[in-house]
Amino acid sequence: MLDTNTLYVKDETGKEVEMEILFTFDDDGTGKQYVVFADPNDEEGEVFASCYDDEGNLLPIETEEEWAMVEEVLGAFGEEE
Repeated sequence: MLDTNTLYVKDETGKEVEMEILFTFDDDGTGKQYVVFADPNDEEGEVFASCYDDEGNLLPIETEEEWAMVEEVLGAFGEEE
């Protein structure tokens, strides 16, 4: 469970970057937990998504179907904002 509003990811140079968690959600279809996050210092506002396990470890989203589902949730989140 991700229980803070920040997480850390490594960039392409291996440097840890602090990211802001926008929201998390569970998907009954895949049985996985997902996190949507952004770099608060990125002026372009790029948003990232990943799966995570019960220990909070980030895991890759592996299929086109999963990405489509995440994009749909992102679209709904964007409309609410």
